Amino acid sequence: MKELNKILAKSVNYGGLTLLDHTIQVTDAITLFASKYKFDFNVEICRKGAILHDLGKAHPHFQHKINQINGSSLNENRKWDYTHRHEISSLGFLPCFEKSEWNMLIDLVIGHHKSIENDPSGRGLLDLINEERDTISNHLIDWEEWHCYGLEILSFFGIPSCSITKEQAQNALEYVVSYCENKKYGMSPLRGLLKSADHFASAFTHETNEKLKYLFETPNLDFYRDKNRNSWLYPLSQVSTDDSRKHTLVVASTGAGKTDFLLRRTKGRVFYTLPFQASINAMYERIKNTVPNKDIRLLHATSKIVAKNKIDEQILQPLAGSSVKILTPHQLAAIVFGTSGFETVMLDVQGTDIILDEIHTYSDVSQAMVLEIVKALLRLDCRLHIGTATMPIVLYNHLLQILGGQTEVYEVKLSDEILNSFDRHLISKLENEEDINHILDVAFRNKEKVLIIYNTVKNAQNAYQKLKNSYPEIKSMLIHSRFKRGDRVALEAKLTKEFDALYGQGKEACFVVSTQVVEVSLDISFDRMITQCAPLDGMIQRFGRVNRKRNETTIGKFKPIHVIKPSGLGLPYNKSVLEKSFDQLPDNFDLLKEKDLQYKIDSVYPTLNTNEIDVHLIYKNGKYGIRELCNYKKAVLVDALEIESASCILECDRGKYLTANWEERLYLEIPINYKTISRHKSKFEQLEVGAYPFVIPQSEDIYQKYGLQIVEHDNFF
Repeated sequence: MKELNKILAKSVNYGGLTLLDHTIQVTDAITLFASKYKFDFNVEICRKGAILHDLGKAHPHFQHKINQINGSSLNENRKWDYTHRHEISSLGFLPCFEKSEWNMLIDLVIGHHKSIENDPSGRGLLDLINEERDTISNHLIDWEEWHCYGLEILSFFGIPSCSITKEQAQNALEYVVSYCENKKYGMSPLRGLLKSADHFASAFTHETNEKLKYLFETPNLDFYRDKNRNSWLYPLSQVSTDDSRKHTLVVASTGAGKTDFLLRRTKGRVFYTLPFQASINAMYERIKNTVPNKDIRLLHATSKIVAKNKIDEQILQPLAGSSVKILTPHQLAAIVFGTSGFETVMLDVQGTDIILDEIHTYSDVSQAMVLEIVKALLRLDCRLHIGTATMPIVLYNHLLQILGGQTEVYEVKLSDEILNSFDRHLISKLENEEDINHILDVAFRNKEKVLIIYNTVKNAQNAYQKLKNSYPEIKSMLIHSRFKRGDRVALEAKLTKEFDALYGQGKEACFVVSTQVVEVSLDISFDRMITQCAPLDGMIQRFGRVNRKRNETTIGKFKPIHVIKPSGLGLPYNKSVLEKSFDQLPDNFDLLKEKDLQYKIDSVYPTLNTNEIDVHLIYKNGKYGIRELCNYKKAVLVDALEIESASCILECDRGKYLTANWEERLYLEIPINYKTISRHKSKFEQLEVGAYPFVIPQSEDIYQKYGLQIVEHDNFF
């Protein structure tokens, strides 16, 4: 018989953590979470659930697998040829608890890894019961030899251990099956609670207790409330946020102080959402450098995609309890689609402040999703603060209605007089790209800093290669989403430090080629822009990267922007929207007037067109349409929203990735749309750790020049 400290909860690849240590860490986490979430949990029962949740890992099947023991013969290997789920074995210890506690303990434990039914893996409790006749007996194999480890752990936590016969354990599991078969429709807060505690402890292991000290703090936003930040240059800094209405709708030009205003409107923990992965990096650095709380979190939209005959979608669990979390709305989508972990997200956001910045940028399915997220957040008693530079009036009025109208919403807009002071761009239309070099010749002679934007990564990479050959002596850089996350942070810092027109180092001419990753939140300013045509609302965001800095000397000064006429299919955008957007722009270097933007936006988007997503929603007509302890396996986010839902790594990083911790792995990953990689998935190895990244055999040298290059259809990031 082994000693208890030889019974592992995590394999050596994940730190070799003992079952007792992991149980201690999860118990510490759940005790805090149960008391801090805005839900009336029975803390003592929840603590017992954490003690119980992984006892089944002492089962010999789990220990055999986690210790990577290979059978010495065919018969030996056949011995382990059955499905084992440790959470099922754990519930064999229910007889050590009061019968009145069993139902809550089952809710905490049985679904903390798998949906009890129709799980994507087919290994939920009811899936196994229906498919494998010996499920219960398999989960109690050699019970007499190993259940002593579970009893020892129970005793460690002061729970009187009782001798449990195999028959008693079997009766307990039969009760669990019957209880789960009779589950009604709804969501299970207990399941979400255990998941959040387990994920937190698994992420930080022996640092769990230290990290718990800083959770659930209201952020200190004194920096943004400092009266010294009040300036006529930023009109919203002079608008009071002292309004008793719960929600906020603010429409203001880029550079008017929208971020400060939205943050000043908050009262509790903050979820700050932005439309693109690209923009959340910059906002994270901004918040981290101005808010003293230790738990400021950046959440990337990585999914675990297993591309072997099926998609097993597992949205990366957001660790709960941060003071400020910066993310995209797609990472809140679990609360409307019911994908794995949706209960955890609901608990984490309940009663908090949600900032939805630049909400207008969503279209079609994504816009429908965001509107459903708004409704779900209202049900969770959140305070919503919505900011935009440009929003179609039909969308504005729809949001105002959802939020409860003028009695519930503090509305803020800038006057025409103030809007006139934000005029800054002279627009020239280009029939094709052939004139770009002529424009650049003039710009470089004038020592201008030029931003060139393409709608796809592929086009940006190709253009950069050509322009670098044409202007080898001009300082340049390429930035898009297909760099390692760690490199992206460095690229964004370099962009601001070395290429910014006002505050960058050096006054020599330069050019930057980019995709729309620069559209939102990057605080950079250029002298001139050349851009492919995009939807008007997105283009207005792009234009904000030229002549951006607002001071006494720049107000009333105008800078040129060249927009290339849409051609071909216009991918990845709707060709009709591109043509309407292009028609709304002035030409021949006429001034684009800020006060006219609302009319122009409404001309491009006269109606609210949102695709129907009702079939995928878990909450409709005032009730849940999903069974408790279950989640949907349909990969809605992958199929419909086309987010950066898969990951790649370079072949040279493979060894490093295998041994890295979860945070180090994030910085090695290159996010990519699943549709882009799916066509070529058979060509590349896919690791089965972390985010299950595809391994791309691209040389480090080529990667450093152009980022990840994969043959693809036209898609954008």
